[in-house]
Amino acid sequence: MSNKIRFAKNSKNDFNNTLRNRVNQYFEENQIDRYGNKSMYIKTIVMFLLYLVPFVSSFFVLSNPGFYFSLWVLMGLGLAGIGLSVMHDASHGAYSRNKKLNTFLSYSLNWAGGGSVSMWDIQHNKLHHTYTNIYGMDEDISRTKILKFSPHGKKMKMHSYQHYYAWFLYSLMTISWITEKEFKQINEFKEKGHIKGRKKYRKLMTEIIITKVMYYSVTLLLPILLMPYSAWFIALCFLSLHLVAGLILSLIFQPAHVVPTSQFPLPDKNEPLENTWAIHQLLTTSNFSPNNKVFSWFVGGLNYQIEHHLFPGICHVHYKDLSKIVEQTAKDFDLNYHCEKTWFGAIYNHGKILNKFAKMP
Repeated sequence: MSNKIRFAKNSKNDFNNTLRNRVNQYFEENQIDRYGNKSMYIKTIVMFLLYLVPFVSSFFVLSNPGFYFSLWVLMGLGLAGIGLSVMHDASHGAYSRNKKLNTFLSYSLNWAGGGSVSMWDIQHNKLHHTYTNIYGMDEDISRTKILKFSPHGKKMKMHSYQHYYAWFLYSLMTISWITEKEFKQINEFKEKGHIKGRKKYRKLMTEIIITKVMYYSVTLLLPILLMPYSAWFIALCFLSLHLVAGLILSLIFQPAHVVPTSQFPLPDKNEPLENTWAIHQLLTTSNFSPNNKVFSWFVGGLNYQIEHHLFPGICHVHYKDLSKIVEQTAKDFDLNYHCEKTWFGAIYNHGKILNKFAKMP
């Protein structure tokens, strides 16, 4: 299906070429690298410590269940931080010029989150980033049937209440990763032609299985065997880790695309889409909370989703400066550049469109 969806072709002086020339000029004039810098390396250490220190410390908390539980909540923050600020850039090859370092850091999804970075690459890097908000191709809006993320999705009775129950389901995001999601995805991707050949399929399936076995053994089984707490209490702590991480991750990604200002184009298989790929990204994406430095630091610059989608190969530490160039270029070409002032405003807008889709036939 993917080879039947085509974007309009770029012209010599169009938005895409003009923007890329200006961005290239920015890096050349300032003599800076497109990849991570010292601040990125410091952030990486902080995020890993936010996950690893509570985990290691938990094995020494023998008589304080409340404190023990709080360490798992901190691990949830750490997991979200690693995913947003380290793994995400690395998986796009934007963390470093060193490809081996990018690969190594991208596998933090496997050991810290129990997910497969190879499956993430297909779902996120290839499908979501190429076909943003195109129903049937963008996994982020097409996969789940419990929630209606697109006006083109099939309406179910339960969707009438989705703006109420969606928030709980968002917290289950990483729970889905470590249980059933990837086992279903791998067969669906094979059927759709995203995974070609038995060798590739077996390799991916092996990675998924090994990742799950190792993750559960270290993160869940080991505490159950070594700690003086009941298995159900440790399972509850494990669940809390994922509820925290899942909710944070969902509330960063969803308000960037499923909001009232976003377009949801429905392509004609026989004709190219109306816009070029770059304009498509601009019209299907929105930024939020650009002036909150602490928030932007923690979420890996993903509040600048427009810049990320236009330049996924550039490290997020540059997005704030690039946003000025992108916004001005969009203005020069009479294109909308959407940005919500606060994160809570973006979440509110996301809730509004969930309500809107719930009322659609």
